[in-house]
Amino acid sequence: MSRNQFTVNSQRIARNTLMLYTRQILILFVSLYTIRIVLDELGVEDYGIYSVIGGVVTLLSFLSSTMSSATQRFFSYAIGEGSNENLNKTLSVNLIIYFAIAIIAVFFLETIGLWFIKNELVMPPGRTDAIIFTFHCSVFTFIATIFSAPFMAIIIAHEDMHYYAYISLVEVVLKLGVIYFLISLNWDKLQLYGLLLLVVSIITFLIYVFVCLNKYREVQFRKFYWDKKLFKEIVDFTGWTLVGQITTVARNQGITILLNQLFNPITVAARAIANNIASRINMFSANFNTGLYPPIIKAYASDDKESMYKLIYNGSKITFFLMWVFALPLFLEMDTILNLWLKNPPLEAVIFTRLALVESLIVSVSLPVATAARAPGHMKTYELVLGLLQLLLFGLVLVFLKMGYPAHSVYVIAIVVNIVMFFVRLIIVNRLTGLNIMLYLKSVAIPLSLVVVLSTMISLMIKLSMPNGLIYSIVLMILSILISCISMYLIGLNKELKLKMKLIIAQKLNKHL
Repeated sequence: MSRNQFTVNSQRIARNTLMLYTRQILILFVSLYTIRIVLDELGVEDYGIYSVIGGVVTLLSFLSSTMSSATQRFFSYAIGEGSNENLNKTLSVNLIIYFAIAIIAVFFLETIGLWFIKNELVMPPGRTDAIIFTFHCSVFTFIATIFSAPFMAIIIAHEDMHYYAYISLVEVVLKLGVIYFLISLNWDKLQLYGLLLLVVSIITFLIYVFVCLNKYREVQFRKFYWDKKLFKEIVDFTGWTLVGQITTVARNQGITILLNQLFNPITVAARAIANNIASRINMFSANFNTGLYPPIIKAYASDDKESMYKLIYNGSKITFFLMWVFALPLFLEMDTILNLWLKNPPLEAVIFTRLALVESLIVSVSLPVATAARAPGHMKTYELVLGLLQLLLFGLVLVFLKMGYPAHSVYVIAIVVNIVMFFVRLIIVNRLTGLNIMLYLKSVAIPLSLVVVLSTMISLMIKLSMPNGLIYSIVLMILSILISCISMYLIGLNKELKLKMKLIIAQKLNKHL
């Protein structure tokens, strides 16, 4: 790839990241607003009932996210090959798999799920019909979401994140419309809410289909393309990815249950707060990696290994930086932030959150490496090894907690195991793609370590020299962000990235002058 091509690619990734940030911020604000209104309109009892119904349905939701990840990989790979025929085959095969998933999901939800709702759910008198109707609506809302997934994956694979963001904006507006009708119409609120969410999901699905039909040549329903070999590859890829997701979920849920059994609900609440904050901050790096996913796969498919390695090196640094710029001020002023937000946070929430941020920072560096591991499509070794490490993590937590170690040791163990997992990922990606581990450590790990040490030391010295107080905390947080940004630019970025940043800024300034 030429210098100009790589600069254009970098600019496109930056634009896509901005679009994904905008989308996420909109969803976050609308979610916070709608939860409050829905709770008021439905009442605590009906809202709790809907949460249970939704919980039964979303037990199968990981199938949709796993399939979407697989679809993105195979579409990006076909685009990288430049083969329209492979794109057509990929769409046809994926649609067959999605139809099969939808049929299986409907069967289990409308049999076992419906039985659970009727026989195990504690229902208020006279609300049985409304609850069952809402359950059926939730099932078909889930099915609409499943069928939206392949078309969403096509848009992401083509790196048209603006379409993805615009459709999300429409969905946000429709959900605000749900609130309007919920307030205005004098119907059974629970049934109305379930029905309106179904309507929103169907409209969103139709918009995805409409955009893809009009934008991408491979999306057509005139001719069916079948490829048995491709079908096996997608099923194999998805199956092993599913194994990895199950081990991650099992580890997280298992640790939460252990903390509940060996400590108390307050400790579990502290963990929930810590994980929630870490996941919100991790959103910034995860959004960037979503934009990075297609170009890495395409570079591998077109046998442009040099460009793929550059994307991995630069992507690992930027995903870390996008999280570090927020993580450092939070780490320094976690006491103040939690007391302002929660007034009386659980005692262990501060140390839990600080350690959860460290764990998330380590994971963020690994995101582009994990994407590179998916490029060849051979997931068995990768998912088996990392899945076993996830189970080992849970085993170590169990042993240490039984030995009487404090609750925060859960995060210490997770940090150590995630460091091991980071190096394991590098070794596996080296074998799959030829990634040079020593060059990666020199290009990524050393600059990141220097940025962390320098920005932390300077920020801590400023903190120790300042008196206590809210104003001083705000000043410290702003200064730590500036110090991080300066350290990242001077130490974290190489000459090529600095030049690209200058070119992008110069182009933006020229447009406005």
